[in-house]
Amino acid sequence: MASRESDHKLNIRDRVEGQPTSDASLIVPAPSLIGLSPEALQDAVGSLGVAEKSRRMRARQLWNWFYARGAHDFDEMTSISKDLRSELAANFSMARPKIVDTQISNDGTRKWLLQLAPHVEVEAVYIPESDRGTLCISSQVGCTLNCSFCHTGTQPWVRNLSAAEIVGQILVARDELEEWPTPNQPAPARRITNVVMMGMGEPLFNFDNVRDALLLAADGEGIALGKRRVTLSTSGVVPMMKRAGDEIGCMLAISLHAVNDDLRDELVPINRKYPLAELLDACRNYPGVSNARRITFEYVMLKGVNDSKADAKALVQLIKGIPAKINLIPFNPWPDSPYECSDWDQIESFGDIVNRAGYASPIRTPRGRDIDAACGQLKSASRKKRASELRRDAEQREKNKN
Repeated sequence: MASRESDHKLNIRDRVEGQPTSDASLIVPAPSLIGLSPEALQDAVGSLGVAEKSRRMRARQLWNWFYARGAHDFDEMTSISKDLRSELAANFSMARPKIVDTQISNDGTRKWLLQLAPHVEVEAVYIPESDRGTLCISSQVGCTLNCSFCHTGTQPWVRNLSAAEIVGQILVARDELEEWPTPNQPAPARRITNVVMMGMGEPLFNFDNVRDALLLAADGEGIALGKRRVTLSTSGVVPMMKRAGDEIGCMLAISLHAVNDDLRDELVPINRKYPLAELLDACRNYPGVSNARRITFEYVMLKGVNDSKADAKALVQLIKGIPAKINLIPFNPWPDSPYECSDWDQIESFGDIVNRAGYASPIRTPRGRDIDAACGQLKSASRKKRASELRRDAEQREKNKN
């Protein structure tokens, strides 16, 4: 289990985020143990009267059941006494987000609409490839950034996700992909090999919860992906980038998309607060950056906007001296968007210039376009479907399971 200092001593009843507390008539769900740090988990079992000398062991047991075995219920935890299991069930939750809708693309990409609370949903996407399986998860409900090329940015911000809700997306995906071990059976091949924080929201605007969730995802005794298989993408919240390197230590991706401030102000409005010079300086000083831990610059290809040969040459100069690779992303269209995708020949010419300068510049193959699961397309489908339709879909899935 990873060891890291808790930010605070756990007042366990105060750890439910995003839940109503001002109206005494409202029923507040039991606080979740999912997503807690090892220290906070020890505090939780301590609140049930577990002796101090036994708390670390009990927390380790819970940690293993949550993240190595995929338990859904405290009663499954046979290595823990019945009395303690009863106390845990009476005081805490280990609930995952609820799947409201599942879509599967022609190319195998899966998109899940997940309900966190009534009328509060996010989307997560699994992208299978020949050598890896990448899970793209969300950090916020909606987004405040209003990037002009991004469909997700057109959905109003609602709230931050808790660490439990972020980790819960990974657990749900592992459930659906049948990754958990079963008794007397060899462990199944891992289908989720990488997690990218590139879904809905700006992760560095929800730093504490994202940090706790990603540390757990990388933890060798937790979900056990390793820090080099966990990537956080930011549009450029410069003051938080050093903290991300110091406290999370995961791989970093930057939503760049332009080579001058005038255009980036339009495409990525946060640039008006943290312009390119500040952003690139933060990249050069990102803790641990090296040829082995390169920064990924994401660059969406917009026809006639940012895709000229001059733009490619300027990009090379802009990132000079930074260990990096550049992901060229063909623009994924969405209704009423003012942009078009660059012609394929133009994208290849752009990539050739970057590649000749010594930077890897893979062209990201669009995945899941037919289900609006591609980069920049995520937007809660609940805004398009009536509540009755969502309930009917959920009821049908329950019938299918039975």
